[in-house]
Amino acid sequence: MFTPNMEGVEVLELRLPRVGGDEPLLSEKMKLLCSRNLSSEFQIPLPSSKEEVLRGLDRLVQSARVLLLDESELYFVEDDDSGPFCPRNELESLNLVLSVVDDSSSGSDDGKVEVLRVLKEATVAMISKVGAHCSDYAVCEGSNSSAEELLLKWGEEQGVKTKLKICHFNGAGRGAVAVNDIDTGVTALEIPESLIISEDLLCESEMFEILKNLDGVTAETMMLLWSMKERHNSNSRFKVYFDSLPKEFKTGLSFGIEALGVLEGTVLFEEILQAKEHLRSQYDALCPALCTSCPSIFQPELFTWDQFLWACELWYSNSMKIVFTDGKLKTCLLPIAGFLNHSLCPHILRYGKVDSATNSLKMNVSRPCKGGEQCYLSYGSFPCSHLITFYGFLPRDMHENPYDVIPLDFEASHDDEGSETANAKSSWTIHMVRGTWMAKNKGPPTFGLPPPLLDHLRCILKDDGSEQTPEICKQVDVNKEMERTVLETILSIFNPMTEGLEATGDVDRDGVGWDVKLALDFKDLYRKIISSVLESCSIGLQTLNSLPDRTG
Repeated sequence: MFTPNMEGVEVLELRLPRVGGDEPLLSEKMKLLCSRNLSSEFQIPLPSSKEEVLRGLDRLVQSARVLLLDESELYFVEDDDSGPFCPRNELESLNLVLSVVDDSSSGSDDGKVEVLRVLKEATVAMISKVGAHCSDYAVCEGSNSSAEELLLKWGEEQGVKTKLKICHFNGAGRGAVAVNDIDTGVTALEIPESLIISEDLLCESEMFEILKNLDGVTAETMMLLWSMKERHNSNSRFKVYFDSLPKEFKTGLSFGIEALGVLEGTVLFEEILQAKEHLRSQYDALCPALCTSCPSIFQPELFTWDQFLWACELWYSNSMKIVFTDGKLKTCLLPIAGFLNHSLCPHILRYGKVDSATNSLKMNVSRPCKGGEQCYLSYGSFPCSHLITFYGFLPRDMHENPYDVIPLDFEASHDDEGSETANAKSSWTIHMVRGTWMAKNKGPPTFGLPPPLLDHLRCILKDDGSEQTPEICKQVDVNKEMERTVLETILSIFNPMTEGLEATGDVDRDGVGWDVKLALDFKDLYRKIISSVLESCSIGLQTLNSLPDRTG
């Protein structure tokens, strides 16, 4: 948009979409924007030099980064850090800015077009840099298997359009590779709505009339049961797809006793046990009864525990949330798309809405993917424990996963519980830590630890009995004794976590099963996160001890 400002100078006005009022992080984001003198609207005077245009772009990108932060990303933002914060946020932010620039390009005269050209070229260049270190040209083990070739051929006959091929990678299984260069914004894979496996198919099956009358059975659970039978249906429309799926998925849900023993004392141990217990109780409540009451539809040999677990792993590891043209959100399976692997720096970020103009799901790339490069998808902002439990892998760059957090549970006192003063102590209702090697500032006053956690502890440990908000805590000159108490409190929380987490570097990982190897790798990561927190606290205490005491 082009408009004169108050002084009559013509300006280029760029506006980022406003955050909705139902955004749970709105208050924190607005507070952060205000503290950095940023907003969602920017004006660039015309004419402007290239340097002035790029300065305006920098502030626009900074605002987009803040507006697109998710909860854990926002929690770990450091006071003097303007970004980039992480690859997901950076790609989302730059693509949003690019769309704002593109939307402002219609009906522009030559002078304004030049400014927009500079903005677009600079944004595209920034996008290309995000994934420059993430390119993966892994050596293929061989050509596509017959099942994969049949699936691709079947998909194309059914209307699938793709710029990808399926290859096998050393140590990483199957993945999707770009046939030719794919530029930002271009569709890498397009799947017709008719090929999306959703609950609509269930309504056509004979089991639906039985399942719809059961209390508390969700559409997702019904689709699990549908998959167990459809997998063995020789006349299924999706036979080629089911034939291309692995006979076993090897996720954390299939971990054996030895692997679980390795994980004892970690968050992953509890996560897997709870998930397996939930699935077992779900199976016991459904399948035996269905097989007894309706054996002609629910054949006992098709509805065993092993078959149920296979279907659960299929849907956990391959399903996607898709918004259809009628506006309904459904959990679906997408043939061919399931071959795309996950990355912390993906090519494809947004893919969850069927295009009403083409009645197809389009997967556009958010950063360039060169010919021969593996094309990655984002499965979501998940910690490594979730990726192991439900997908069965650790990211190659797992030590840079910004979502690998350890949550902390602080109980409110009986005096404060439920009171306004208890809630006033911190605007954050949850607290967490992650590997402090990810922090950009490892010196005082945070030593790599998350600022909201330190603010919260300063408030609850305040020894004068006054109620202080985190903002006030930041403003006062907190004495050494208070800071020492905060760090010692964190040490008291994390020191007990090291029990049973001995180093596993000497274990022969070539001689153990896939599940034990994954468990050992995760245990090393978990131990490293805890060790980094303890080390940061120790460095902080040493630094405080070297400082002179506060006087006056």
